[in-house]
Amino acid sequence: MNQLQTLDYAAILLYMVMVSGIGLYLGRYVKNINDYFKGGNSVSWVANGISNFMTMFSTSIFVAYAGIAYTHGLVALSVIWCSVPPSIFAAMVLAKRWQRAGIMSPVEFLETRFNAPVRQMLSWGGVGFKVLDEMIKLYALGLFVATATQIPLETAILSCGIVVVLYTVAGGLWAVVVTDVVQFIILGLATIILLPLSLHAAGGISNIQQQLPEHLTFTNGPKGQPLYLMVYYVMVLIKYCGNWAFMQRFYSAETEADARKTGWLSASLFLLFPIVFLMPAIAARVIIPDLQDPEMAYVSVCLKLLPQGLMGLMISAMFAATMSTLSAEYNVTASVVTSDIYQRLFKPQASSKELLWVGRLSTIGLGLLVTIGALYVGGFGGAFEANKLFTGLFAIPMVIPLVFGILMRKPNPTGAVGAVVGGIAVGLVLNGYSGLKWEIATLIEILVCFLIFWGSGFLKNQSQAYHQRVSAFFAKLEHPIVVVKASAENDMHPILRRLYAVALASTGALFVILGMPSVAVYSGKMAISVGIICLFTAIFLFKYRKKTQSTGTGV
Repeated sequence: MNQLQTLDYAAILLYMVMVSGIGLYLGRYVKNINDYFKGGNSVSWVANGISNFMTMFSTSIFVAYAGIAYTHGLVALSVIWCSVPPSIFAAMVLAKRWQRAGIMSPVEFLETRFNAPVRQMLSWGGVGFKVLDEMIKLYALGLFVATATQIPLETAILSCGIVVVLYTVAGGLWAVVVTDVVQFIILGLATIILLPLSLHAAGGISNIQQQLPEHLTFTNGPKGQPLYLMVYYVMVLIKYCGNWAFMQRFYSAETEADARKTGWLSASLFLLFPIVFLMPAIAARVIIPDLQDPEMAYVSVCLKLLPQGLMGLMISAMFAATMSTLSAEYNVTASVVTSDIYQRLFKPQASSKELLWVGRLSTIGLGLLVTIGALYVGGFGGAFEANKLFTGLFAIPMVIPLVFGILMRKPNPTGAVGAVVGGIAVGLVLNGYSGLKWEIATLIEILVCFLIFWGSGFLKNQSQAYHQRVSAFFAKLEHPIVVVKASAENDMHPILRRLYAVALASTGALFVILGMPSVAVYSGKMAISVGIICLFTAIFLFKYRKKTQSTGTGV
């Protein structure tokens, strides 16, 4: 396998300068917490949909899911397509409810729907779980970088963690969404270049089928068994629909219609793009058949096939995937710390400026906790197993009240608390002491949580004030929000479009320059071609911007 060369490190550095510059530039326009945590409700549904996809998509897909693809083949797609149903369900059912709730943070409505203790329990518990969840993603990123660069894993984790915190803290949700779109472009272009290279090196699909026929089925291996897939899909459906960053993309949309479009676009991306991302890991089983660590399949095939410069871009693309997830999670988790904990408990009369500072300091604190914790993830058996364990133990119990609380009227605060406490207790017992398979233990935990929550609806609550509050809340959810978009363009739209154009031009120049040393080979030609396409797209955006400015029309 190749090693990173000077040109690769230059590519990584230039990429980091570009995305950091976007975050710092957009920080100039963040004036209050509505800008910082909701983007002033001025984010288009296209950018929101792409950002939602990137937020749920991290380097773990190139580590954990690539390991599944290397070991068992196309079943990795069966597993990763679990991300499609949550987006469809959100588009059809939840998007309008999150919009109509009029929330600044994902747990804000819980005080109205249940009571203040439930809001605080899920705020504090949710922040703790987010730290655990993001530790795994940062660990996967550090593992990838450490393998590619040959630096110690601890150094890779610390370096990546610090860079992500510095990038995220300035620009708030606008920076998250804009950089997500840019990172999506870089990630897509880099992996499209790798796909034909890996298939050619493996002798084509026909040769893979001859050597590994079981790898081209969707049910191969233990993770392809119907019961496992069913439980995993149900678990991810509940987890994603209660994921704070996932919710934020919908309640920060401009209108209910835009929120629904966000869901449909996300579902389409989750369905189509994993095919491009995971095929190189399947081909790696033929190209590098004796790989000791299956989770290193993707980075290994990259190092073997990509020339210098383009490998640096691929590392940047991997970094982009997890950077998108971490930046989004830091932002939305900081919104809970700021709005639901600091303002609600300690400083109800805090000024907008003070809350903005609290939001930024919270982002820094969360980033440091995640970075330190990521150093210890390896002790849980790898990225996929750690994610699966933490999700089963903590995510399911905590999101049951969050998801079903906005769908079901009868369950009461006792059920919300019972679902969380009882679910975690059952999960700890089943996963730690019962000896049951993960899928059986998790299915039992899901059923116990839901039954506790649902069963509380049969307990009569004597508080008339509670019933009136809940009735008013659900009545609010039944009435659409009528938003009339102004004929003039939103003030942020020209600024964001200008940034997209500059970022595309920079990306195009980066691909062209890095492809030049390898112009004699296929990968170099591809890099130059996609770079030219990016440059022409940037020119179009610049001309379109000038045209709309001269005619006074918007988008």
